[in-house]
Order: sequence, then structure tokens, then C-alpha cells
Amino acid sequence: MPSNLTNIWLLAGATGSNVSVSYLQFSPSMFWLAAGAMLCLVELFVPTAFTTFMMGLSALIVALVAMLLPSLIGVQVALWMALSVTFVFLSHRLMPKRKVSTIEDATEGQTLTEILPGQLGRVLYEGSSWRARCGDEKLAIAPNQKVYVVGREGTTLIVLPENLLHT
Repeated sequence: MPSNLTNIWLLAGATGSNVSVSYLQFSPSMFWLAAGAMLCLVELFVPTAFTTFMMGLSALIVALVAMLLPSLIGVQVALWMALSVTFVFLSHRLMPKRKVSTIEDATEGQTLTEILPGQLGRVLYEGSSWRARCGDEKLAIAPNQKVYVVGREGTTLIVLPENLLHT
């Protein structure tokens, strides 16, 4: 059997004492082609910011190299690792950076529900309903009151009532 072939054994059937065993032979280029295709498909179902896609692309390139150099398995693995790291690094570096939205100081909003001391309520801010809590945890804010958004923690706005800021 040639040394440049990778054997994959399959158990075809086991009935009683009869066990039939067959095997498929994959060349290294077929192995890399299958691995590359599987890694690229994984990206469709499990988004990983193109990491598995870049690893799959690297495997597809190694499949081409394996056609030329089928017996150098160690070189193929090293090439795949080097290409994967390079492609992942470049793809993450070249991706556009997401802007973190910020809230300007003292932006106006209106309470939709009552905000009890230390509790969450709802605020109408820039046409959308947001969770909100009062910046002073001892104050309650009635519904339909003008408030100022002074900060944000995740998706929760920190608000202060208008009368507190204008006194």
C-alpha cells in the first residue's frame, strides 16, 4: 500500500461472528479538501467572525499543495497552521470596527411607566422604548415626565427627572 495514502477504516457490518471490514483510501489532498469544505460549512451554521472560514480556506490551499507534495504531511500541517493564523489575523484586522454608540450628556426623554426607587421602568428616548432607572436610587419618577438621559449601562438608560436638574 502506498505510504502517501491515509486509510480510513469503516466497519461495514457485524452480524454474529461475520464481521466485514472495508476501507476507503483518501489521499492527503482529498483529506484537506474535505476538511476545508467542512470548516467553511461550519461558518454558515456557527458564526465565528470568519475564523473557521479562514481555517477552511487555508485547508483548501493546502489541498492544492498536497497534490504537488503528497508525502510531506508534516509540511502540510505546518503550512495549514501558518496560513490559518495569518488569514485569521488579517481578516480580523481588516474588518471594519463597530462603533460603540454613546449617549450625549443630558439628552431628553419621557417616562412611559413609573420608575420606582431602585427599580426599572420604561422611557421613550429617540422614538424607542428603553429600560431605564433613576440615577438617584432614592427618587421615584412618575409616568409621562420629562427626564434627561445622563448615562447608559448596557441597554438600560440612567435618567434624572427634569425638576432635579433645573432647581
